[in-house]
Amino acid sequence: MKIVLATPLYPPDSGGPATDALLLYTELPSYGIDASVCTFGDVRKLPSGIRHIQYAFNLYKVARTADAIVAFDTFSVLVPAIVVGKLLRKPVIVRVPGDFVWEQATQRFGVTDSIEVFQKKKYGVRVELLRSLQKWAAQQSVLLVVPSDFFKGIVEQWGISPDRVERIYLGVDMEQKFVVPDESVVPKGKILFSLGRLVPWKGFSMLLDLICTLPDEWHLIVAGDGPVREELEKKANALGVAKRVTFTGALPRAEVLGWLRRADAFVLNTSFESFSFQVVEAMWSGIPVITTPVGSLPELITNSIEGVLCSHDDLKAFTDAVLSTQSEPEIWERRTEAAQKKAELFSIKNSLDSFVKKIKTICD
Repeated sequence: MKIVLATPLYPPDSGGPATDALLLYTELPSYGIDASVCTFGDVRKLPSGIRHIQYAFNLYKVARTADAIVAFDTFSVLVPAIVVGKLLRKPVIVRVPGDFVWEQATQRFGVTDSIEVFQKKKYGVRVELLRSLQKWAAQQSVLLVVPSDFFKGIVEQWGISPDRVERIYLGVDMEQKFVVPDESVVPKGKILFSLGRLVPWKGFSMLLDLICTLPDEWHLIVAGDGPVREELEKKANALGVAKRVTFTGALPRAEVLGWLRRADAFVLNTSFESFSFQVVEAMWSGIPVITTPVGSLPELITNSIEGVLCSHDDLKAFTDAVLSTQSEPEIWERRTEAAQKKAELFSIKNSLDSFVKKIKTICD
Protein backbone atom coordinates (compact mmCIF):
# COMPACT_ATOMS: atom_id res chain seq x y z
CA MET A 1 0.00 0.00 0.00
CA LYS A 2 1.21 3.51 -0.84
CA ILE A 3 0.06 6.79 0.64
CA VAL A 4 1.10 10.42 0.20
CA LEU A 5 1.49 12.63 3.25
CA ALA A 6 0.36 16.13 2.22
CA THR A 7 1.57 18.43 4.97
CA PRO A 8 1.82 22.20 5.46
CA LEU A 9 4.87 21.77 7.74
CA TYR A 10 7.73 19.31 7.78
CA PRO A 11 11.06 19.29 9.63
CA PRO A 12 13.02 21.47 10.01
CA ASP A 13 9.68 23.30 10.43
CA SER A 14 8.19 22.99 13.90
CA GLY A 15 4.58 22.45 14.88
CA GLY A 16 2.10 19.61 15.29
CA PRO A 17 1.69 18.74 11.57
CA ALA A 18 5.46 18.58 11.12
CA THR A 19 5.87 16.25 14.08
CA ASP A 20 2.91 14.09 13.07
CA ALA A 21 3.93 13.81 9.41
CA LEU A 22 7.50 12.85 10.27
CA LEU A 23 6.24 10.24 12.70
CA LEU A 24 4.01 8.60 10.08
CA TYR A 25 6.71 8.76 7.42
CA THR A 26 9.13 7.02 9.79
CA GLU A 27 6.79 4.41 11.26
CA LEU A 28 4.33 3.42 8.51
CA PRO A 29 6.79 1.18 6.62
CA SER A 30 6.79 -1.19 9.61
CA TYR A 31 3.05 -1.67 8.92
CA GLY A 32 3.67 -2.49 5.26
CA ILE A 33 2.73 0.99 4.04
CA ASP A 34 5.06 2.98 1.78
CA ALA A 35 4.78 6.70 2.58
CA SER A 36 6.02 9.68 0.59
CA VAL A 37 5.86 13.35 1.58
CA CYS A 38 4.65 16.41 -0.32
CA THR A 39 5.24 19.51 1.79
CA PHE A 40 3.75 22.95 1.30
CA GLY A 41 7.09 24.38 2.41
CA ASP A 42 8.39 23.77 -1.12
CA VAL A 43 6.01 26.41 -2.51
CA ARG A 44 5.52 28.74 0.46
CA LYS A 45 7.67 31.53 -1.01
CA LEU A 46 5.55 31.76 -4.16
CA PRO A 47 2.80 34.44 -4.42
CA SER A 48 -0.52 33.70 -2.74
CA GLY A 49 -2.81 31.65 -4.99
CA ILE A 50 0.08 30.63 -7.24
CA ARG A 51 1.57 28.57 -4.43
CA HIS A 52 -1.63 26.52 -4.06
CA ILE A 53 -1.75 25.80 -7.79
CA GLN A 54 1.89 24.75 -7.81
CA TYR A 55 1.34 22.63 -4.71
CA ALA A 56 -1.59 20.86 -6.38
CA PHE A 57 0.64 20.15 -9.37
CA ASN A 58 3.40 18.76 -7.11
CA LEU A 59 0.90 16.62 -5.23
CA TYR A 60 -0.63 15.30 -8.44
CA LYS A 61 2.76 14.00 -9.60
CA VAL A 62 3.45 12.24 -6.30
CA ALA A 63 -0.06 10.85 -5.79
CA ARG A 64 -0.56 9.17 -9.19
CA THR A 65 0.68 5.80 -7.93
CA ALA A 66 -0.65 6.14 -4.38
CA ASP A 67 -3.68 4.42 -2.86
CA ALA A 68 -4.68 7.42 -0.71
CA ILE A 69 -3.73 10.96 0.28
CA VAL A 70 -3.42 11.94 3.93
CA ALA A 71 -3.66 15.70 4.51
CA PHE A 72 -2.36 17.37 7.66
CA ASP A 73 -4.39 20.56 7.67
CA THR A 74 -7.90 21.65 6.76
CA PHE A 75 -7.11 24.23 4.09
CA SER A 76 -3.66 24.93 2.60
CA VAL A 77 -2.96 21.32 1.66
CA LEU A 78 -6.46 19.89 2.01
CA VAL A 79 -8.12 22.01 -0.69
CA PRO A 80 -5.46 21.06 -3.30
CA ALA A 81 -5.57 17.46 -2.03
CA ILE A 82 -9.33 17.26 -2.60
CA VAL A 83 -8.92 18.56 -6.16
CA VAL A 84 -6.10 16.10 -6.87
CA GLY A 85 -8.02 13.28 -5.19
CA LYS A 86 -11.02 13.87 -7.41
CA LEU A 87 -8.86 13.99 -10.55
CA LEU A 88 -7.06 10.77 -9.65
CA ARG A 89 -10.03 9.13 -7.91
CA LYS A 90 -8.04 8.70 -4.72
CA PRO A 91 -9.57 8.90 -1.22
CA VAL A 92 -8.43 11.79 0.97
CA ILE A 93 -8.07 11.36 4.71
CA VAL A 94 -7.49 14.37 6.96
CA ARG A 95 -5.43 14.46 10.15
CA VAL A 96 -7.08 17.55 11.66
CA PRO A 97 -4.55 19.66 13.61
CA GLY A 98 -6.86 22.61 14.23
CA ASP A 99 -9.29 25.07 12.65
CA PHE A 100 -7.26 26.85 9.96
CA VAL A 101 -9.93 29.51 9.42
CA TRP A 102 -10.14 30.42 13.10
CA GLU A 103 -6.34 30.69 13.22
CA GLN A 104 -6.29 32.98 10.18
CA ALA A 105 -9.19 35.05 11.51
CA THR A 106 -7.28 35.52 14.76
CA GLN A 107 -3.96 36.40 13.13
CA ARG A 108 -5.13 38.45 10.13
CA PHE A 109 -8.69 39.67 10.55
CA GLY A 110 -8.90 40.89 14.14
CA VAL A 111 -11.14 38.12 15.50
CA THR A 112 -10.72 37.70 19.26
CA ASP A 113 -13.41 35.08 19.93
CA SER A 114 -12.48 31.64 21.22
CA ILE A 115 -12.62 28.71 18.81
CA GLU A 116 -15.87 27.52 20.42
CA VAL A 117 -17.56 30.90 19.98
CA PHE A 118 -16.14 31.21 16.46
CA GLN A 119 -18.10 28.16 15.30
CA LYS A 120 -21.42 29.84 16.14
CA LYS A 121 -20.91 33.37 14.78
CA LYS A 122 -20.74 35.03 11.38
CA TYR A 123 -17.89 37.35 10.40
CA GLY A 124 -16.74 39.36 7.37
CA VAL A 125 -16.73 38.24 3.74
CA ARG A 126 -13.12 37.04 3.74
CA VAL A 127 -13.54 34.94 6.86
CA GLU A 128 -16.79 33.41 5.63
CA LEU A 129 -15.28 32.62 2.23
CA LEU A 130 -12.40 30.78 3.89
CA ARG A 131 -14.87 29.01 6.16
CA SER A 132 -16.96 27.86 3.20
CA LEU A 133 -13.89 26.46 1.42
CA GLN A 134 -12.73 24.67 4.56
CA LYS A 135 -16.16 23.12 5.13
CA TRP A 136 -16.39 22.06 1.49
CA ALA A 137 -12.97 20.40 1.58
CA ALA A 138 -13.71 18.68 4.90
CA GLN A 139 -17.04 17.38 3.61
CA GLN A 140 -15.33 15.89 0.53
CA SER A 141 -12.89 13.90 2.68
CA VAL A 142 -13.66 10.24 3.31
CA LEU A 143 -12.46 10.45 6.92
CA LEU A 144 -11.46 13.15 9.38
CA VAL A 145 -9.13 11.96 12.13
CA VAL A 146 -9.25 14.33 15.09
CA PRO A 147 -6.77 14.37 17.98
CA SER A 148 -9.24 14.76 20.85
CA ASP A 149 -12.86 14.43 21.90
CA PHE A 150 -12.94 18.21 22.20
CA PHE A 151 -12.05 18.65 18.54
CA LYS A 152 -14.46 15.96 17.44
CA GLY A 153 -17.19 18.27 18.72
CA ILE A 154 -15.71 21.19 16.76
CA VAL A 155 -15.48 19.32 13.45
CA GLU A 156 -18.99 17.94 13.70
CA GLN A 157 -20.20 21.57 13.67
CA TRP A 158 -18.81 21.84 10.13
CA GLY A 159 -21.64 19.65 8.90
CA ILE A 160 -19.62 16.42 8.99
CA SER A 161 -21.47 13.21 9.80
CA PRO A 162 -20.22 11.77 13.13
CA ASP A 163 -19.52 8.40 11.50
CA ARG A 164 -16.87 10.09 9.31
CA VAL A 165 -15.06 11.63 12.29
CA GLU A 166 -12.69 9.40 14.26
CA ARG A 167 -10.90 10.43 17.44
CA ILE A 168 -7.38 9.00 17.53
CA TYR A 169 -4.95 10.57 19.96
CA LEU A 170 -1.69 11.52 18.30
CA GLY A 171 1.26 9.27 19.05
CA VAL A 172 4.23 10.72 20.89
CA ASP A 173 7.64 9.09 20.52
CA MET A 174 8.74 8.37 24.08
CA GLU A 175 11.93 6.57 23.03
CA GLN A 176 13.70 9.27 21.03
CA LYS A 177 17.15 10.20 22.28
CA PHE A 178 17.51 13.65 23.78
CA VAL A 179 20.36 16.16 23.68
CA VAL A 180 21.05 17.87 26.98
CA PRO A 181 21.78 21.58 26.38
CA ASP A 182 25.36 22.65 26.81
CA GLU A 183 25.91 24.11 30.27
CA SER A 184 27.37 27.24 28.68
CA VAL A 185 23.88 28.20 27.44
CA VAL A 186 21.96 27.03 30.51
CA PRO A 187 21.02 29.91 32.84
CA LYS A 188 21.94 29.62 36.49
CA GLY A 189 19.06 29.10 38.90
CA LYS A 190 15.57 27.79 38.16
CA ILE A 191 14.39 27.20 34.58
CA LEU A 192 10.83 27.70 33.40
CA PHE A 193 10.38 26.14 29.95
CA SER A 194 7.68 26.83 27.36
CA LEU A 195 7.35 25.70 23.78
CA GLY A 196 5.16 26.29 20.74
CA ARG A 197 4.48 28.43 17.73
CA LEU A 198 4.77 32.10 18.65
CA VAL A 199 1.20 33.03 17.77
CA PRO A 200 -1.31 35.09 19.78
CA TRP A 201 -3.44 32.26 21.16
CA LYS A 202 -0.44 30.48 22.71
CA GLY A 203 -0.30 33.19 25.39
CA PHE A 204 3.45 33.76 25.56
CA SER A 205 2.95 37.44 26.33
CA MET A 206 1.60 36.65 29.79
CA LEU A 207 4.63 34.46 30.51
CA LEU A 208 6.76 37.60 30.32
CA ASP A 209 4.57 39.13 33.01
CA LEU A 210 4.91 35.87 34.92
CA ILE A 211 8.70 36.00 35.01
CA CYS A 212 8.41 39.50 36.50
CA THR A 213 6.43 38.12 39.45
CA LEU A 214 8.88 35.28 40.18
CA PRO A 215 12.09 35.55 42.20
CA ASP A 216 15.18 36.59 40.25
CA GLU A 217 16.51 33.01 40.31
CA TRP A 218 13.86 32.00 37.71
CA HIS A 219 14.72 32.18 34.00
CA LEU A 220 12.22 31.66 31.15
CA ILE A 221 13.20 29.64 28.08
CA VAL A 222 10.82 30.05 25.11
CA ALA A 223 11.43 27.51 22.34
CA GLY A 224 9.74 28.03 18.99
CA ASP A 225 9.27 30.70 16.37
CA GLY A 226 6.41 32.57 14.79
CA PRO A 227 4.89 35.91 13.79
CA VAL A 228 4.79 37.50 17.28
CA ARG A 229 8.42 36.80 18.21
CA GLU A 230 9.60 40.38 17.59
CA GLU A 231 6.67 41.70 19.61
CA LEU A 232 7.55 39.40 22.51
CA GLU A 233 11.22 40.38 22.43
CA LYS A 234 10.26 44.06 22.55
CA LYS A 235 7.97 43.43 25.53
CA ALA A 236 10.73 41.57 27.40
CA ASN A 237 12.97 44.59 26.92
CA ALA A 238 10.25 47.01 27.97
CA LEU A 239 9.58 45.01 31.15
CA GLY A 240 13.29 44.91 31.96
CA VAL A 241 13.45 41.10 31.98
CA ALA A 242 15.29 40.51 28.70
CA LYS A 243 18.26 39.04 30.61
CA ARG A 244 15.92 36.53 32.30
CA VAL A 245 14.23 35.38 29.07
CA THR A 246 15.80 33.35 26.26
CA PHE A 247 14.11 32.95 22.87
CA THR A 248 15.79 29.94 21.29
CA GLY A 249 13.90 29.90 18.02
CA ALA A 250 12.80 26.57 16.55
CA LEU A 251 14.75 23.62 17.97
CA PRO A 252 15.17 20.01 16.85
CA ARG A 253 13.00 17.72 18.92
CA ALA A 254 16.00 16.07 20.57
CA GLU A 255 17.07 19.46 21.93
CA VAL A 256 13.52 20.22 23.10
CA LEU A 257 13.49 16.95 25.02
CA GLY A 258 16.86 17.84 26.49
CA TRP A 259 15.57 21.17 27.77
CA LEU A 260 12.54 19.45 29.26
CA ARG A 261 14.80 17.19 31.28
CA ARG A 262 16.91 20.17 32.38
CA ALA A 263 14.00 22.49 33.29
CA ASP A 264 12.38 22.85 36.70
CA ALA A 265 8.83 23.35 35.36
CA PHE A 266 6.93 23.48 32.08
CA VAL A 267 4.28 26.14 31.43
CA LEU A 268 1.86 26.59 28.53
CA ASN A 269 -0.55 29.53 28.74
CA THR A 270 -2.54 28.59 25.65
CA SER A 271 -6.13 29.54 24.86
CA PHE A 272 -6.56 26.64 22.43
CA GLU A 273 -5.12 23.16 21.86
CA SER A 274 -6.45 20.42 19.59
CA PHE A 275 -3.73 18.12 20.94
CA SER A 276 -0.49 19.16 22.62
CA PHE A 277 2.63 17.13 21.85
CA GLN A 278 4.47 19.57 24.11
CA VAL A 279 2.34 18.79 27.15
CA VAL A 280 2.62 15.01 26.68
CA GLU A 281 6.39 15.31 26.22
CA ALA A 282 6.63 17.40 29.38
CA MET A 283 4.51 14.85 31.27
CA TRP A 284 6.80 12.06 30.10
CA SER A 285 9.92 14.04 31.03
CA GLY A 286 8.94 14.03 34.70
CA ILE A 287 8.81 17.76 35.42
CA PRO A 288 5.89 19.79 36.82
CA VAL A 289 3.38 20.72 34.13
CA ILE A 290 1.29 23.88 34.47
CA THR A 291 -1.12 24.73 31.67
CA THR A 292 -4.71 25.74 30.93
CA PRO A 293 -8.04 23.83 30.98
CA VAL A 294 -8.81 24.56 27.32
CA GLY A 295 -9.47 22.43 24.27
CA SER A 296 -8.10 18.93 24.69
CA LEU A 297 -5.85 19.66 27.65
CA PRO A 298 -8.26 18.34 30.33
CA GLU A 299 -8.15 15.04 28.42
CA LEU A 300 -4.39 14.94 29.05
CA ILE A 301 -4.19 16.37 32.56
CA THR A 302 -6.63 16.19 35.44
CA ASN A 303 -6.17 19.28 37.60
CA SER A 304 -4.09 18.60 40.71
CA ILE A 305 -3.57 14.94 39.68
CA GLU A 306 -1.04 14.99 36.82
CA GLY A 307 -0.39 18.73 36.90
CA VAL A 308 -2.11 22.05 37.52
CA LEU A 309 -4.59 23.75 35.20
CA CYS A 310 -4.86 27.55 35.47
CA SER A 311 -7.24 29.80 33.58
CA HIS A 312 -5.74 31.35 30.46
CA ASP A 313 -3.84 34.57 31.28
CA ASP A 314 -4.48 34.15 35.04
CA LEU A 315 -1.19 35.63 36.19
CA LYS A 316 -1.74 35.02 39.90
CA ALA A 317 -2.74 31.39 39.40
CA PHE A 318 0.31 30.68 37.24
CA THR A 319 2.59 32.45 39.71
CA ASP A 320 1.22 30.46 42.64
CA ALA A 321 1.51 27.21 40.70
CA VAL A 322 5.14 27.82 39.71
CA LEU A 323 6.11 28.79 43.26
CA SER A 324 4.36 25.68 44.59
CA THR A 325 6.87 23.52 42.70
CA GLN A 326 9.39 24.72 45.30
CA SER A 327 7.17 24.90 48.38
CA GLU A 328 5.31 21.59 47.82
CA PRO A 329 7.92 19.14 46.45
CA GLU A 330 6.19 16.00 47.76
CA ILE A 331 2.88 16.91 46.15
CA TRP A 332 4.60 17.61 42.85
CA GLU A 333 6.52 14.36 43.02
CA ARG A 334 3.20 12.48 43.12
CA ARG A 335 1.87 14.57 40.26
CA THR A 336 4.89 14.03 38.01
CA GLU A 337 4.78 10.27 38.65
CA ALA A 338 1.07 10.22 37.72
CA ALA A 339 1.80 12.31 34.62
CA GLN A 340 4.48 9.90 33.39
CA LYS A 341 2.08 7.00 33.78
CA LYS A 342 -0.72 8.89 31.98
CA ALA A 343 1.62 9.81 29.11
CA GLU A 344 1.99 6.12 28.25
CA LEU A 345 -1.60 6.21 26.90
CA PHE A 346 -0.38 8.42 24.05
CA SER A 347 2.20 6.01 22.71
CA ILE A 348 3.06 5.71 19.04
CA LYS A 349 1.87 2.12 18.95
CA ASN A 350 -1.60 2.90 20.29
CA SER A 351 -2.02 5.75 17.82
CA LEU A 352 -0.59 4.01 14.75
CA ASP A 353 -2.47 0.75 15.32
CA SER A 354 -5.76 2.65 15.27
CA PHE A 355 -4.83 4.87 12.31
CA VAL A 356 -3.49 2.06 10.12
CA LYS A 357 -6.62 0.02 10.78
CA LYS A 358 -8.75 2.91 9.42
CA ILE A 359 -6.48 3.42 6.39
CA LYS A 360 -6.63 -0.25 5.41
CA THR A 361 -10.41 -0.30 5.81
CA ILE A 362 -10.71 2.65 3.43
CA CYS A 363 -8.19 1.42 0.84
CA ASP A 364 -9.07 -2.29 0.77
